[in-house]
Amino acid sequence: MNSTLFKHFNTTSAAAWKQKIQVDLKGADYNDTLLWKTDEDIVVKPFYTKEDRKNSISTEAKFNCNISQSIFINDEKIANYIALNALEKGANAIEFIADKTFDYKTVLKKIDAKQTTLYFRFHFLDAAFINEVSKFVDSKNCFIQIDIINNLAQNGNWFSNLKVDHLAFENVVNSCTNSVGIDATLYQNAGATITQQLAYALAHANEYLNHFGKEIAHKFHFNFATGSNYFFEIAKIKAFRILWKSLLNEYDVSATNAHIFAQPTVRNKTIYDYNVNMLRTTSECMSAILGGANTINNVSYDSVFHKKNEFGERIARNQLLILQQESYFENANTFANGSYYIESITNQLAEKALQIFKDIEKSGGFLKQLKQGVIQRKITESAIKEQGKFDKKEIVLLGTNKQANKDDLMKNEIEIYPFVKTNPIKTLVSPVIKRRLSEAIEKNRINSE
Repeated sequence: MNSTLFKHFNTTSAAAWKQKIQVDLKGADYNDTLLWKTDEDIVVKPFYTKEDRKNSISTEAKFNCNISQSIFINDEKIANYIALNALEKGANAIEFIADKTFDYKTVLKKIDAKQTTLYFRFHFLDAAFINEVSKFVDSKNCFIQIDIINNLAQNGNWFSNLKVDHLAFENVVNSCTNSVGIDATLYQNAGATITQQLAYALAHANEYLNHFGKEIAHKFHFNFATGSNYFFEIAKIKAFRILWKSLLNEYDVSATNAHIFAQPTVRNKTIYDYNVNMLRTTSECMSAILGGANTINNVSYDSVFHKKNEFGERIARNQLLILQQESYFENANTFANGSYYIESITNQLAEKALQIFKDIEKSGGFLKQLKQGVIQRKITESAIKEQGKFDKKEIVLLGTNKQANKDDLMKNEIEIYPFVKTNPIKTLVSPVIKRRLSEAIEKNRINSE
């Protein structure tokens, strides 16, 4: 483009635009009429200019985000087969999920760990076994997801107890690269606001920095769930990078970009009119890509009520491949840079989250507030407010609380229990409960079929 073209046009200031708008409003107040605030007190304006750029957000280096597929390890040979098939069909990252030890040599057979990004999400804590897996893989592209604080927050208990868990976790951290995985998906799926998600993820990570020291800073990686608020979710990931760099600067650590693994939220997924879930996950994956996530792990449209199946996983993977190869989203992590609107939201989210983080630290830290029930209470308050909006149809899930198809019957389609499960065991702290917005409506519909 010929830059001299712009010399023929006069520059218009934000004040001039606002004055013109005020005239057109014919006496109505600009602030009351055209400005609105989100639940997080983020101000959204009708227009933005370069004057809104309080701080220019640095451009990250371009990269192709990884396309990942999750595989639960039940049968090692089957898990290996699914992984190889996924890699052959376009994925270049695999997330293995396990709740017990497994034959890792069989699971990883014929998988090139140097060329494939591997994530291991362990729902158990066995330091010797985890170290064996990491040593066998022997790759910088291997990320260990074992998060003892997340386990406490989600289940209400440590794996064993505080002392044993910390000693085992310290063993893993010292022995493995990329061994501190902060799982922040719990907060989003439980109904936390975006600023809460950012603040809790940061405070969560800071507990480990305080305990183990700044030497482990380069071993962190983060898992976020992306919701349906398209531009705000783009800004969320960008805001977290700013917050993470700021925190590391306080530890006098040369800040590097946080490694972010992103996946669509479960909170807005539905059983009825389930094909709409594909539209929801596509939008959420787009937000993650544009926000600059390193790896995107899509969820299948039927994952709420169906067991994992080849068709659903193929559709989920192909959604990402279409975005990457047919929708020009290759290297799209920098596309949003320079957008005054997104940068304004990003800075506001970062500022609000930082204030929440500071309040948590002044009160003794994330773990202390979790034990006192403060974190749970704050998330519950946000979740109830969001649920109320859904119940009033201010938040719409098409096919569920609006334009529901009465002929859509699902009772015989359900293969896995899709609702919140009650656990009668005694817990040290109240667990943070993941809950979908549409559960009450769906229960009533299923019971009346």
